[in-house]
Amino acid sequence: MTVSRIDARFGALKAEGRAGFVTYVMAGDPSAQATLEILRGLPGAGADLIELGFPFSDPMAEGPTIQRAAARGLKSGMTVRGTLDLVRAFREGDADTPVILMGYLNPLETWGHAAFARDAAAAGVDGLIVVDCPPEEAGPLTDALDAEGLALIRLATPTTDDARLKIVTARTSGFVYYVSVAGVTGVKEADADAVAPAVARVRAASGLPVAVGFGIKTPQRAAEVARVADAVVAGSVLVDEVAAAIAAGADPTARVLDKVRALADAVRGARAPQMA
Repeated sequence: MTVSRIDARFGALKAEGRAGFVTYVMAGDPSAQATLEILRGLPGAGADLIELGFPFSDPMAEGPTIQRAAARGLKSGMTVRGTLDLVRAFREGDADTPVILMGYLNPLETWGHAAFARDAAAAGVDGLIVVDCPPEEAGPLTDALDAEGLALIRLATPTTDDARLKIVTARTSGFVYYVSVAGVTGVKEADADAVAPAVARVRAASGLPVAVGFGIKTPQRAAEVARVADAVVAGSVLVDEVAAAIAAGADPTARVLDKVRALADAVRGARAPQMA
């Protein structure tokens, strides 16, 4: 199914007249088993699409929250192969929820583009976000992913001008991830008033749904963004719950899924008619 699973989900969301909710978790944080439990609980808690990070030693686009999550994932022994194993296990009980891997290029270069694309598709992955892969250098990876029906999902930012946007979106599929704030993950908050015209511009340039992430930490902010975007992405706020659970000696699955429910409810109700 691969990229068609993403297309089907956004088609269903459009038919329902609401934005989607995309959740990000880091593979292996704090363990493979805990990640699998979280993954299995996400759709029932309200996640429409799942981003699964694979830990990398130099996550340059991330703020402290996800940097620490990557370090915990590596410490627990998580690898890219282990990340694919998690997706395969998740697929045993869920054939419909799109899963997007998010990470960095170096491990994919080591694996080999064609081999990785085949293995990712076989595991049940639908697409990739490769943070440090510029469009000018992405041809071989994009070719390999296209051959397996996998989406390469690109990032657009507040500093992406119209000329650059054409390049960024040229071979993008599935959706475009709009980074709502300049800088790294988990530091600043999104501004829905600034996001709205940017989403319209990216949507017009790409012809694809636009998911907005970075800086969405509260139900109120999630609802504001859900009124103008095709999907809302929550990442650092969920990873923070894992860290808090570890510090408290508590169950990370329960904490993460509670937060997901609160944010998902806000996203799902954002476009509902308001009572006078």
